[in-house]
Amino acid sequence: MLLSNDPQAVEDAFAQHGERIAGVIVEPVVGNMGCVPASVEFRETLREMTYKHGSLLIFDEVMTGFRVAYGGAQSLSGIRPDLTTLGKIIGGGLPVGAYGGRAEIMNHVLPVGKVFQAGTLSGNPLATAAGIATLRVLRETEPYPPLERLSTRLAIGLEEAARAAGVPAHLGWCNSMMTLFFNKRPVTDWDTAVCCDTQRYARFFWGMIERGVYLPCSQYEAMFVSAAHTTSDIDATIAAACDVLAKEGGK
Repeated sequence: MLLSNDPQAVEDAFAQHGERIAGVIVEPVVGNMGCVPASVEFRETLREMTYKHGSLLIFDEVMTGFRVAYGGAQSLSGIRPDLTTLGKIIGGGLPVGAYGGRAEIMNHVLPVGKVFQAGTLSGNPLATAAGIATLRVLRETEPYPPLERLSTRLAIGLEEAARAAGVPAHLGWCNSMMTLFFNKRPVTDWDTAVCCDTQRYARFFWGMIERGVYLPCSQYEAMFVSAAHTTSDIDATIAAACDVLAKEGGK
């Protein structure tokens, strides 16, 4: 296991075990310790080392795929992995997943190759039809520019609310994914994430609930802005955060 955002740890791991590393699976933007994007140096080192040692670079885009961009987080970073895994966002919420990658790798999978991959619901007609429809809507409506504008508005508003209240906080952010970390320093990996003030987050969560805003119930879950949100929704969220954080600043 590698520490996130630690290029030296990547180099050290490959120096010691390069011949035994078949692949590296990584989230280009971590979502389950809060929103923590991989740094440019970390991504580039992963790509360089996996190329050099003949290992596969696998991006887990279950959270980021079709959420932060139509091409996923990899399209924002310019780093192309060898394989990509995707989740239920493809089907607009229906139970569906997918993986894909370079042709020479995918050609090892049946029916072309010898690697068996199947499941009870593989190719389920309902989920597949929903997936095709979802991807068509995303391609034709181009929701990403409005999403980015709304997300930027929310991110700036939350940061300003915390600053005005004197509450130590840093925002982890990648387009429509973000987390307000109650932490004295930016969160770049798990070691910094565990230093967050989770009790303060709990008070913030319940304060927002009382004002009609339902945020992720854990400090270590990312919040998402969706195409259903409006500017009024974002402004109401910011106003509620200003109120809650102003009271929190006195504690």
